[in-house]
Amino acid sequence: MIILLALRALLFYLGFALTIIWFSTTGILLFSFLPYSIRSSYVLCWNRFVIFWLRCTCGLKVEVIGAENLPATPYVALAKHQSSWETYFLQQFLAPVSIVLKRELLNLPFFGWGLRLTDPIAIDRGSPKQALKQTLEKGKARVADNISVLIFPEGTRNKAGAEVKYARGGANIAVASGVPAVPIAHNGGEFWPSGGFLKYPGTITVKIGKPISSVDNDSREITEQARQWIEAEVEKMDKRA
Repeated sequence: MIILLALRALLFYLGFALTIIWFSTTGILLFSFLPYSIRSSYVLCWNRFVIFWLRCTCGLKVEVIGAENLPATPYVALAKHQSSWETYFLQQFLAPVSIVLKRELLNLPFFGWGLRLTDPIAIDRGSPKQALKQTLEKGKARVADNISVLIFPEGTRNKAGAEVKYARGGANIAVASGVPAVPIAHNGGEFWPSGGFLKYPGTITVKIGKPISSVDNDSREITEQARQWIEAEVEKMDKRA
């Protein structure tokens, strides 16, 4: 069983690597000078391929519940962070959206090149105060440009079941911009474990909660509401045997 899983994961990563080289290189050469809507749409074709290729090679499917809760206008998505899977899926599913990530990722060959074309909010996690300021300023700018913001309030990937604190950066953007915060729960870490090579077959459940208004609400309360809802929903989701 383990050997079969390893072979399937190897096939997945082979397609992953070859296509990221193609999309990042052609994106830089042919789309970097075009408007955000065009260049980001092209790069996100790769994200869609990753999700499709996962299903073909590793038998990993996706079920989304509550998509109707996504506002028609910009918002700040506060999502659970268990693995790399949600970064690929949510970035394309919520588009147009600007993802908050650590600045070092933009320096990775090919992968970082493609990321740059999507106008992410890149922060320096070595300087927490500066990172908080950058997140707020850039997040407000994205919302003003009619682009939503995707942030993982846990700050880093955590194994399924781990208890962590939620940072208020995303809620700060929502309050400062006057837009709602949307909590998103999922069990992606059960099937694509953080730091793991193997990918397990099954169905990842993504549940999108009702928007949390930022009107007459502060970032601490918004963050806590999102945390309680996300953690409660994750607890209800299927666990890999």
